[in-house]
Amino acid sequence: MTDHILVEHQGEAERRIQVIRFNRPDKKNAITRAMYAAMAAAIAEGEADPTVRVHVLLGTPGAFTSGNDLQDFMAVAMGAAAGTEVWDFMQALATTAKPVISGVDGIAVGIGATIQLHCDLTFATPATRFHTPFVDLGLVPEFGSSLMVPLAIGHQRAFAMLAAGVPISAGDACAAGLIYQVVEADMLEAAVLAAAEGLAAKPPEALAIARRLIKGDPEERLARIAEETKLFASRLKSAEAMQAFQAFMTRKK
Repeated sequence: MTDHILVEHQGEAERRIQVIRFNRPDKKNAITRAMYAAMAAAIAEGEADPTVRVHVLLGTPGAFTSGNDLQDFMAVAMGAAAGTEVWDFMQALATTAKPVISGVDGIAVGIGATIQLHCDLTFATPATRFHTPFVDLGLVPEFGSSLMVPLAIGHQRAFAMLAAGVPISAGDACAAGLIYQVVEADMLEAAVLAAAEGLAAKPPEALAIARRLIKGDPEERLARIAEETKLFASRLKSAEAMQAFQAFMTRKK
């Protein structure tokens, strides 16, 4: 486990809300393998716990997450074992039977943006920017985004987002249907938790069935996630990715 992921439960005894929070603000909540493992475990435990009705994902003020920790990427590019932590998290979040709500403020980069595709309600602040610079890093889209984003917003806007790496504001993401609602920063967590409490109070079996019908068959999404993951892992060891990572680390220094 890691204290960079905080897990707590709120609400009534038989209809609790599980809150999973990124807690690495000094690194803009960049996600390490240990953080992925902690989130995958928390989701699995929440799914198995009949008192948990809703999962909530939160960041810290100014940063939901800046995406994957580039030190982890660099290690894999240099030959370290990739591990299964990222896949375990993706699999866990993409197959939840219980609703998932997120609250996003500020930076939402890479998987910080594509996570929202697997949430049922995303609330974001006006300062939020969703940015997927996969190609700029010599990589490819992930977490089912190459399937789900074009279906949601069409080819050209999806291409701008996922291939050209054009950041999308919270307002534009909401207008496009990628997120649910834009709220002021001081109201973000209250809005998220109010929505979670409302869902937690609903008949859980009926809600689960309705959610499954709305989301549709998960097999196509899971197949695309697996295809993307394989390509992503291959690209991590490419010369283009290594050059991009080294340039990024040089700029940071």
